[in-house]
Amino acid sequence: MLTYIARRLFIMLPTLLIISLVIFLIIQAPPGDYLSNMIQELQAQGETAALEKVAFLRKEYGLDKPILEQYAVWMGFWPGPNGFSGILQGNWGWSFENNLPVSEVVGDRLTLSFILNFFSMLFVYIVSFPIGVYSATRQYSIGDYGFTFIGYLGLATPNFLLALILMYFGNVYFGISVGNLMDPAYLDQPWSLEKIRSVLAHLIAPVVVIGTSGTASMIRRLRANLLDELQKQYVVTARAKGLSPAKLLIKYPIRMALNPFVADIGNLLPSLISGSAIVAVVMSLPTVGPLLVGALQSQDQYLAGSLLLFLSVLTVLGMLVSDMLLALLDPRIRLGGGASK
Repeated sequence: MLTYIARRLFIMLPTLLIISLVIFLIIQAPPGDYLSNMIQELQAQGETAALEKVAFLRKEYGLDKPILEQYAVWMGFWPGPNGFSGILQGNWGWSFENNLPVSEVVGDRLTLSFILNFFSMLFVYIVSFPIGVYSATRQYSIGDYGFTFIGYLGLATPNFLLALILMYFGNVYFGISVGNLMDPAYLDQPWSLEKIRSVLAHLIAPVVVIGTSGTASMIRRLRANLLDELQKQYVVTARAKGLSPAKLLIKYPIRMALNPFVADIGNLLPSLISGSAIVAVVMSLPTVGPLLVGALQSQDQYLAGSLLLFLSVLTVLGMLVSDMLLALLDPRIRLGGGASK
């Protein structure tokens, strides 16, 4: 098992390296950059003094160098001008739009984004697992039809629309403000027990909104997998031998049906992250979503690149967790199912 985990960790390194290169090239693909746009604005306004500062920033951060050299400097593979270090040395670069280091602009947003997506994924599995098992074991019952109908609604309703509906009913009928991830008094305060409680209390609404579509799809997937297992010959044989329905269900079919259910962690996390970015804008959540949208619009390359790389790391970690859980559920995976017979 340890060998399997070590092999997966080893594969992660070149994967993240390739992802970082693709991210940087995509950000650089549109013509111009933030400083080029600023130069055009300053020239139109006749600000010659400010133009000198922009030219200094371009040279300071090596933006006048070839694109591959800029990437090497950004990652920290190559020393930048005036000793500028990259991500591998803990320097995420400079946010030109905010005129601050990227680490200061991001602040608690990375932590809050991780917490939000973690609890959203936890919500998806906690809710979808019992409903999926119930629908499969009671096929064509009233409950099965009811959960199927709710699942279709969850798949068809966009997350941002559900967020708007929830905010409307919260304000009109309950007199509460649905949004943010903490009380305004804790926004710029260091982490404390009171701040953690405030975050947990405000997580309920965004977690439900973000996790709804993922929950609906996971219910349908688990139901289909379990129905397929319940119709196989080994289940019929176990029933004929007198094995109790509960013991039979837990020992064999559920375990086999969980393989694709668990494998979807890697696919679920990117969809939750993309959905949470839109919901964060609608619900005014202090996560990386609104910050990333603004950075892409303004072509603030270091800020956008660092945020995209962070989201990519979360996705790769989700795939790693998925692979580890699959290895625990199915020994054939970690023992090398592709070995020669």
